[in-house]
Amino acid sequence: MIPRRRFLVGSLMSAALAAPAGFVRGAPVSFSADPFTLGVASGCPRWDRVILWTRLAPRPLDGGGMRDAAVDVEWQVAEDEEFSRIASRGVVRTTAELAHSVHAEATGLRPDRVYWYRFRAGPALSPVGRTRTAPAVSARPFRFAFASCQQYEQGYFAAYRDMAARDLDLVVHLGDYIYEKSWGSYHVRQHGVGIPTTLEEFRNRYALYKSDHDLQAAHAAFPWLSVWDDHEVMDDYANDRSYTVRDPGQFLKIRSAAYQAYYEHMPLPPSARPRGADATIYEHYRFGDMLDVLLLDDRQYRSASACVGSGRPTWVTDCVGRMDETRTMLGEKQEQWLDARLRDGRGRWTIVAQQTLMAQDKREGDDGAHFWMDGWDGYPNARRRLLDSLVAHRQRNPIVIGGDRHAFFAADLKHDFVRLDGPTIATEFVGTSITSDGPSESGVRKALAENPHLVYARGDKRGYATVELDARHCTVGFEALDEVKDARSDVRRLMTFVVEDGAPGVKAA
Repeated sequence: MIPRRRFLVGSLMSAALAAPAGFVRGAPVSFSADPFTLGVASGCPRWDRVILWTRLAPRPLDGGGMRDAAVDVEWQVAEDEEFSRIASRGVVRTTAELAHSVHAEATGLRPDRVYWYRFRAGPALSPVGRTRTAPAVSARPFRFAFASCQQYEQGYFAAYRDMAARDLDLVVHLGDYIYEKSWGSYHVRQHGVGIPTTLEEFRNRYALYKSDHDLQAAHAAFPWLSVWDDHEVMDDYANDRSYTVRDPGQFLKIRSAAYQAYYEHMPLPPSARPRGADATIYEHYRFGDMLDVLLLDDRQYRSASACVGSGRPTWVTDCVGRMDETRTMLGEKQEQWLDARLRDGRGRWTIVAQQTLMAQDKREGDDGAHFWMDGWDGYPNARRRLLDSLVAHRQRNPIVIGGDRHAFFAADLKHDFVRLDGPTIATEFVGTSITSDGPSESGVRKALAENPHLVYARGDKRGYATVELDARHCTVGFEALDEVKDARSDVRRLMTFVVEDGAPGVKAA
């Protein structure tokens, strides 16, 4: 392990202008400025491989500033920080079609091993990134963080600065990596332009977010797993339906551009490359015999929102359509895939990583019970099928993680959320937002008062969550910024929870 502070300083230095020993010069190429302005990243770790990412963008907020010609980018993975022991290397030909982005699969690596990686294009050398392969067996605790919802204008990404300085194996991002629209109050920085609808506009929005040095540091420090939620495309969309763009054909054109820009800017494997408006990003990752991570996509395939007609899926009173058995959050194919992965799971702990709060959050009003139709409460039978699958396949330690709600939640997941004496099937933890404004204090109090299975909720803090797993315990920390409007804000732990092996349910440490 290298000293974290030294690594972060070294990895974010400006690109060198001369190729180091070990790189082979290719065809001459020149750039108007440093092409590695968006940093480097790694993701999707397996026991013998990892995906490496960068994008050539000397003018990142102006379409990237690259010519149309293809450019070869060399990459190296080393066993040491000085790159004296090269473990894997290769060349990727980048093209304008994918915004000169790199998605290199570095293979032939050893399990549970820290590696360093870098890129070279022409005379320009990238910052150095640090990654780690998945363990083949588990002989030590496994640590990861999960985060979501990072509206650029509403705060600084100081949470990522804190995250990058920790001793983690992995980061899981659960959606809303960018925001397509401006909203909220007291903006500390600006998008500068309107809502993106074209590929170039989405590329520029990602470049703006990825220009943040704290976000770059967290990408450079650990491998990531990531899925999208709604704001990567359009607020509260469901499959091909949007309350703001009513024509499904026009909306799918926007979704196609948005999905491609997401792929171009994240450390995803080539198998996740979109085909038009479709892309498969749900996946299973195994980390020795300690952990299975099931990464879900609950946006692309879901049924249209119930009880709202063509309006926004907000808090509404119940309706018959909400209980339709055919309604789905994941789509039939993904539901079947998830059931098969749960059947074959071997990890002591199973993390179901999805976008939002899975536990019921019912709010009583003068006209009856109200439900949030953009979450699992709008798809109660899809939720029941998922929980049934956990029970049927006797998952020993299922943990559900989520984001979206801009608040911390800890909950017991049950078949019947009315019967407190019913069995707890799984334990749920939802992380607050990195920056996005949270719910009202009165709304959080109401959620706790009317939903006893919600053990904890707090919406006034921004930050992320950490998880440590060993053979006996899952320990979850809710890590909160003192002040999201302060770029140098400190992070403090709000709460610590422990789930014991074989005993689902939330317990405060």
